[in-house]
Amino acid sequence: MSVCTSIKSLSPYQGGKPISELQRELGLERVVKLASNENPLGLGQKTLEAMTQAVTQVNRYPDGNGFELKKAIGQHLNVAVESITLGNGSNDILELIAKAYVCKPEDEVIFSEYAFVVYPLATKALGAQAVITKAKDFGHDLEAMLLAITHNTKLIFIANPNNPTGTLLADGVLNAFLSRVPSSITVVLDQAYFEYLNASDLALNWLKEFDNLIITRTFSKAYGLAGLRVGYALSNSTIADYLNRIRQPFNVNHIAQVAAVAALSDQSHLVRSVTANKNGLKQLAEGFDKLGLDYIPSFANFISVKVDDAPKLYQQLLALGFIVRPVEMKNYLRVSIGTSKEISGFLHALKSIL
Repeated sequence: MSVCTSIKSLSPYQGGKPISELQRELGLERVVKLASNENPLGLGQKTLEAMTQAVTQVNRYPDGNGFELKKAIGQHLNVAVESITLGNGSNDILELIAKAYVCKPEDEVIFSEYAFVVYPLATKALGAQAVITKAKDFGHDLEAMLLAITHNTKLIFIANPNNPTGTLLADGVLNAFLSRVPSSITVVLDQAYFEYLNASDLALNWLKEFDNLIITRTFSKAYGLAGLRVGYALSNSTIADYLNRIRQPFNVNHIAQVAAVAALSDQSHLVRSVTANKNGLKQLAEGFDKLGLDYIPSFANFISVKVDDAPKLYQQLLALGFIVRPVEMKNYLRVSIGTSKEISGFLHALKSIL
């Protein structure tokens, strides 16, 4: 039985180690997970109540077009419903985009050296060419990306804020970059962590300016719905139509759709989540400063910190019941923002093994 060569060369996506897995392995009762950039506050009350009601309807298929959720997103962001594509998490959307625009083995996809792992996975799974540009100060080097463009370039992925580095590109810099990218090349602006910026939503205006722009967002982070998998894309209606042609039927389940609508209506919980994240970033940064550790200033809900021996330290932290995330930058560990108590415990554990 033959399998595509491009698939054979891939390694499966490895998420943050589950709490239950570490408990089974080491017999630990208390485990703190700071590995997957999840919302430590959990669900808002409105969302929980909506989900509880939705459970009684799971014998029915969900709305395959996601009418109510698209309507809620459209009203929240003041965008046309026709511009929205729903996904089983934003990962699903990223893969849909790759399938839509990468058609031949010689097609090229550009992304940064330190970027979300789904970009190379989606590219290589299609047998296309990954063009990886060197990072600049751990973030995107947009000039290098422009220089990497060839007649085979089909897609450019940019995460802002970036994962796993937490770096941020200024709106003006991004807009200038978009104006220099040929209109035949699709640019994906991955804004999974946008809500943590608490900033004006200028990127939405760019959709009217650049027909080749797709913005992706998620309910997994600030909205706290990681376990339900709900993401969406914003684009012109033509692109949205193409993406909707190839997405799986019922790709966003009923409970997830209901929860996302409720989460959008509960802005007070979002404010609490963003405030807790801001405080957590400050607490971690101050803790690293006291320990004499270098770290990358972050605009997301995690910080990547530099240590002497990341693989060893990762294992030592696991033994103490703290799950963080090894990343591709040598001797860096990515630490998600937890509650104040969780961060204090982590910093105490880290100090004990340094």
